Amino acid sequence: MQITVDDFDRVEVRVGTIMAVDMNKKARKPAYKLTVDLGEELGIKTSSAQITDLYTAEQLVGRQAVFCVNLAPMHIGSVRSEVRILGADSSEGVVLLHPDREVQNGSAIF
Repeated sequence: MQITVDDFDRVEVRVGTIMAVDMNKKARKPAYKLTVDLGEELGIKTSSAQITDLYTAEQLVGRQAVFCVNLAPMHIGSVRSEVRILGADSSEGVVLLHPDREVQNGSAIF
């Protein structure tokens, strides 16, 4: 399915730093509850992410990643998922997308 440039421009993608990681114990599939700092404009948000195959909680805390920030919130298990972390599917699990240099939290992805 093709989308227009206007459709693409409506998707807001930003960089954030993962501040805390806990298990989302009520999710159907193994998932983490992420607490993410998305900078002054967006603040602190939560997300549920099925990224337990390749990442431990300790590896994620303090790491920057890329998030879609304007999806409607949804409940996954016991977590209100306000943003969605972006990654690429691999045979081993989801590989997170991240900037190759540290940038300010909330920086827009174009």
